[in-house]
Amino acid sequence: MSPVSSNAPHGQSLLRTVQVLGGGNAGSSAHVRSLAGGLVARGVRVTVCAPVEADRTYDFTGSGAEHVHVPRSSDPASVAALRAACADADLVHAHGLHASFRAVLALGGRDTPLVVTWHNRARAEGARAHLLRLLERRVVRTAAVVLGTSSDLVDRARRHGARDARLSAVGLPGRRGPVEPADPDRPRPKVRAELGTTGRPLLLAVGSLDGHRGYEVLLDAARAWRDLDPVPLVVVAGEGPLRPLMQRRIEDEGLPVRLLGHREDVPDLLAAADLALVTSRWESRSVLAQEALYARVPLVATRVGGVPDLVGDAAELVPYGDAETLARCVVGLLGDPERRELLRERGVRQAATWPTEDETVAQVLSVYDELTQPRPLA
Repeated sequence: MSPVSSNAPHGQSLLRTVQVLGGGNAGSSAHVRSLAGGLVARGVRVTVCAPVEADRTYDFTGSGAEHVHVPRSSDPASVAALRAACADADLVHAHGLHASFRAVLALGGRDTPLVVTWHNRARAEGARAHLLRLLERRVVRTAAVVLGTSSDLVDRARRHGARDARLSAVGLPGRRGPVEPADPDRPRPKVRAELGTTGRPLLLAVGSLDGHRGYEVLLDAARAWRDLDPVPLVVVAGEGPLRPLMQRRIEDEGLPVRLLGHREDVPDLLAAADLALVTSRWESRSVLAQEALYARVPLVATRVGGVPDLVGDAAELVPYGDAETLARCVVGLLGDPERRELLRERGVRQAATWPTEDETVAQVLSVYDELTQPRPLA
């Protein structure tokens, strides 16, 4: 097989990898874009198999990778397109459960090494949950290596029979080194004026408006914040199927919450916020949690999944589903500027421990090297 190093010995071609992405959430798609750029820079040939709309959004070709359109469904045409793209690959790396299962089908028992990264836990109920567990077992027992972005994902892969499951270094795209000092010219006053929060606290949540985000608990907690003076405003950046129900509750109960819809200016919103809120039922490496610590914004998050390992003592952690504790924690922080400053300082230290993009690429390359380098004869 081809060597990983960009300094390939004479007569040997460079490693060719295929990165397989399904519909892809924002985190996994951005990771693949970052990984593709890092691999190409190190002399690795990269083909990204993903829906064409994903390439429009994340510009995989702009990283120097080749893009092949593969629909997100598991129908025969999709699997056939993926099989053709993987035909001369030295290694296939699939991201997420559904993309991984398609890769298993496309490889069809060939000896091409398959690496799988689990960025999140698949969510379903009833019969569909049973089907997902079957898919998970099939994938992890086929993969040469399973990389999990949190320790509980690694444990889950091992329980399902993975031969080799490891914790994956995943650097936040766009972050290549230590935390930068806060920008004194950040647009805080302008953003706060536009949102109508001049003179009142601003609380920010970000994420799709669906069930696993815990927004029903956030709305329950917001009832308690109506009694504060001044009343804080909660803004939620994101779109999704729960928007009509959430908007109805906000109006019927007079909650101090605004649904902003999809926003392209989340960094500016975060820079203007007094607190960031993550209320999800489960998270691996929450992007908002990471960005909050980088931006020195105090964070309140649920104690779930990979969040405790990610943030350490640099955030206030609350149980999932406990609106009373969430409300009390937020009230306490808003009234304790010294505690908020302590969290900011801890956030800077914690963020400095996270892997960079370069370290992420280096770990992935070491896995590729293990799986593709010729082994000496016994």
